[in-house]
Amino acid sequence: MLVDSHCHLNFPDFRDDLDSVIARAREAGVGVMQTICTDMAEFEEVRGIAGRYDHVYCSIGVHPNESGVTEIITSEELIEKSSHPKVIGIGETGLDYHYEKSDRESQKKSFLEHIKAARATGLPLIVHTRDADEDTVNMLSEEMAKGKFKGLIHCFTSSKYLADKVIELGFYISLSGIISFKNAGAIRDAIVDVPLDRLLVETDAPYLAPIPHRGKRNEPSFVIYTNKILSELKQITPERSADITTENFFRLFDKALPL
Repeated sequence: MLVDSHCHLNFPDFRDDLDSVIARAREAGVGVMQTICTDMAEFEEVRGIAGRYDHVYCSIGVHPNESGVTEIITSEELIEKSSHPKVIGIGETGLDYHYEKSDRESQKKSFLEHIKAARATGLPLIVHTRDADEDTVNMLSEEMAKGKFKGLIHCFTSSKYLADKVIELGFYISLSGIISFKNAGAIRDAIVDVPLDRLLVETDAPYLAPIPHRGKRNEPSFVIYTNKILSELKQITPERSADITTENFFRLFDKALPL
C-alpha cells in the first residue's frame, strides 16, 4: 500500500470527477490520502471531503502565500479546528520567498502561530519552503529550542543543507513527482543520504505530475511513479519503498487510523 501524504482534493481541478479520482487511487494501491488546507476559507470544504471518504484525512492551515491576505490566523483557532477526528496535521505553512504573494513578516507571524499549534496539539507541522532555506531552518531551530514539535518538509525541492538540518531537528521529508524530472538531479542528490525512515511520498496534486504524466493534471494514483524513482535512488524494490514510506506516514501522522 502507498500513502499520498499531500494533495489538494478540494481544488477546482477535481470538481467534476473526484469519485473517479479516489477510485483510481484505490486501484493503484493508494490506500490513504491527506488533502491539505491552504486557506481558512476552504477548511470546511476540505474537511467535508475527508469526511466523505474512508481513509482520506485532512489538515488545517494557511499557506504562506495566503498569510498576508487576511488577518493572521491564531494558534487558538488552529487548535480548536484541529480537534476534528479527520484533521491529522497543521499546515501547510512556512515561508515562500519565490512568489512573495504575502510579505515576509506576515509569513513569519503565520508560521509561528502554526508552530505553536503543532506544539500544543502534538500534530505534525506541514512545512512549505521555497527560496527560504536559511530562514526556515533558523525559525524551526529557534522554536524547537522552546519546546519540541514534529513535522515534515513537504514537496522537497531544495538543498542538502536543508535536508540535513531538518533531519537533525527530527523532521521528515516528503518527496513529490519533481524527483522524476530530468532536471531534478540536484534534488535527487540531496536526498540520497536521507535515512529511509524519514521519507514520505506525495503528489501535491493537482500540481507537479511525475513523468510519464508531466504537463497533465496530477492525481493521487500517480504517487506510484514517485515511489518508483525513490526505490531506484535507494536501490530497493518499489514494494519495500511503499512499505517504508507508509510506515513512516503512520508514525508521523499518528492520529490517522492504520489500515
